[in-house]
Formats: sequence, C-alpha cells, structure tokens
Amino acid sequence: QDAIDRVKLQKMEGWDLLKVHEGLTVAEYDAMAKTAHEVGMRFGGHVPEDVGVMHAIAMGQETFDHMAGFVEYLDGDKGPVNDKKLAELVKKLKDAKAWVVPTSALWDTLYGITPVEALKKYDELKYIPQGTVDAWAKMYEDRKKQTTAATSKNVSTNRVKIFKVLNKAGVKIVMGTDAPQQFSVPGFSLHREMQWMRAAGMTPYEILRSGTVNAGEYFAKQDSFGTVEPGRRADLVLLEANPLENVANVAKISGVMVRGKWYARTDLDAGLTTIQAKYAR
Repeated sequence: QDAIDRVKLQKMEGWDLLKVHEGLTVAEYDAMAKTAHEVGMRFGGHVPEDVGVMHAIAMGQETFDHMAGFVEYLDGDKGPVNDKKLAELVKKLKDAKAWVVPTSALWDTLYGITPVEALKKYDELKYIPQGTVDAWAKMYEDRKKQTTAATSKNVSTNRVKIFKVLNKAGVKIVMGTDAPQQFSVPGFSLHREMQWMRAAGMTPYEILRSGTVNAGEYFAKQDSFGTVEPGRRADLVLLEANPLENVANVAKISGVMVRGKWYARTDLDAGLTTIQAKYAR
C-alpha cells in the first residue's frame, strides 16, 4: 500500500519519472509498477535483487541503468555467461523497447578495474573538493575489500560482452555516467565513457548517436533536442577535429552553444578556472 500511495503522491506533485532502487520486494515492486501504469508515470533505474531483470522487463520498466541486473541474471560474476541465456535477455529487452544506460567507465572504478593510483591522477579532479576526492578514495578501498579480484574481472569482462551483444542486436542505448560519482566528474566523465564504449566495439557514430539522437528520443515527451534541424533546441558543440574519425576528438572543443547562447573556448576556460580556484582554497 505504501508503494501505491507513493506513486500517486509523486504523480500529484508533478514528477514524471519513478527511479527504482534496490531493496524492494516483488510485491512492493509490482504494486509500484501497476500503479505507475495506471497513472501514466514512467519508471526505470536499478533492478531489486528479489525482482530480477526478466520480471522487471515484463512489468514494463523502461530503463536499465548501469545494465542493472544483467550480470546477476547471467551469473556473470562467477564465470563466462551462457550465450543462449544472454540472447534471450537481449531479445526481451529489444521486444520491450527498453533503454539501457551502461555507465561502464564508472563500473570499472567501482569494481577496482582501474587502479586507485590512476584515478587519483585524473586532471579533472581539480574541479572537485579535496574532501570529496578523499572520500571517493576511501569508498574505493572499502569496496575493494568486499569482492575478490576474480569476481571483479568476471564482472568487467562480461559487461563488455553483454554490451557488445546489446549493441549488435539494436537494443536502445543511451549515454550516461551517473556523475557526480566516485572519480566520475560531470562533463569529463562523458569522455571517459565514450572511450569505454569505443573499446567495447561501438563505432564513433553509434557512440555520438547514443548521446544525441537516442537521448532526444527518450525525452521526446519532455523536450525537443538531439538532432540539428529547425525547431530543435540549439545545443551544439563546435570541435577542432572530426569525431567520426576518432571519438576522442569530442574533447577538442572550440566552443559550445547552449539553448542558443554561444560560449567560446575562452568562456569555458574562465569558468573552469573559477571552479578550480574555489576548491583550491
């Protein structure tokens, strides 16, 4: 009943999305999902352990952030995933027109794949309070104690495999990073995510599409952006080199237009300098 009441309350307050987190029982999840459909609210996010990804798909969950529940369903933490079972999962996702937000650069951090020494050298950390960086390092070390190196390797390897199969099958993928998060700095984290996606087999065009056209399609009921055409929101990035040749060229920014307002490279650098100076104090 509490799940039902919360959905109705959030609908009344004007929210348009229910974010699912871990901890729900199947009965609680189903009550939430059924009520969400009745009042016309979207829901997505994580997959509670008791619910499982297949049941979440069947109940109409729209997005699966972090590829939540995929590795668990496929026992990917224990060893190689079953190809037949993976194919069944991918088909269910595609048939349901579900969206997947991988956030895999972050997951490599959470599972200790990227060494903490390397993370601490990220140049973008100068735009984050030192206390926050220290807290991230402690969280990293604490989490590393909770899993084995073999498990971490299995999870990381299988996430790449799952992602490749999802993309090849045409499951809808949307770029995202979950920033701000552990060593995941807003803006800069997107470039690291794009590098992960490229290493996992996505073409530069597919990567760019996941962060533009696909994002715009998902949010079509709320806004109009994602493609360059009349009537669309004027959000543009002017680059010094072609990102279709190398997706890393997205970082070579000459200027940015946000909702029709132009910010030159000098404006961007001035803003970054201000942020850096604030946290240096």
